[in-house]
Amino acid sequence: MGNFKFLDFGIIDIIDIILVALLLYYVYKLVKGTVAINIFIGIVIVTLIWQLTKALDMLLLSNILGAFISVGVIALIVVFQQEIRKFLLMIGSTNFATRGGGIAKRLRFLKENQLVTETDVDAIVNACAKMAKTRTGVLLVIERNNKLDFLRNTGDLMNAEINQPILESIFFKNSPLHDGAALISGNYVVATRVILPVSSSRTIPSRFGLRHRAAVGISEKTDALVLVVSEETGQVSYVRDGEFMLFSDMEELALTLKKDLA
Repeated sequence: MGNFKFLDFGIIDIIDIILVALLLYYVYKLVKGTVAINIFIGIVIVTLIWQLTKALDMLLLSNILGAFISVGVIALIVVFQQEIRKFLLMIGSTNFATRGGGIAKRLRFLKENQLVTETDVDAIVNACAKMAKTRTGVLLVIERNNKLDFLRNTGDLMNAEINQPILESIFFKNSPLHDGAALISGNYVVATRVILPVSSSRTIPSRFGLRHRAAVGISEKTDALVLVVSEETGQVSYVRDGEFMLFSDMEELALTLKKDLA
């Protein structure tokens, strides 16, 4: 029975398992919906088999799998470079403590119905709904915990408090400011004509153009929220964490935004 001593574990081992499970969960959330999800699942399976062969003292197979995993680390860094960047941005956010973006904020479950946000979400949604009717192209990036100063510097700086007429004037077709994205921080439009990174993901439907790919691109690399109005169809899209979020009407969109910003 000596070979099965690995089955004896204490409180530290339980904590270790919980922490690993949490880490895997957040990594899964980062890669979910991308091509990298299949690679991630494959890595988890190979690692579990490797640990099992080590525990059972299957020396030859465990050495082969161990060598495969150690050599593959460099390849994984290349494959998951976008996900690693996003993970590090999330962990190292300068606003993690000051803006309550961490654990303390999530523990305030008793106030979950009080959706307090400094951003005028209703003005943003109403402006998008009106511009959707006229098929006016819109690309709005809303800053959350990750600072987007690197984006702000690519466009024209602005400091206009959010209201519906301001947003409509920015994206008016004959306006010199309508090209590119508008960046929102707090309750202010802080930059216009901002240049966004474009996603190369193959999961984006072919009917979506460069504007939508740019929305996915910035939401893949940061925790920003993005609203897009299609110039061709007038459809309003909400992008978060590199994914298109579904909503039934503009009221549900406003409620979802408030929850994500609260």
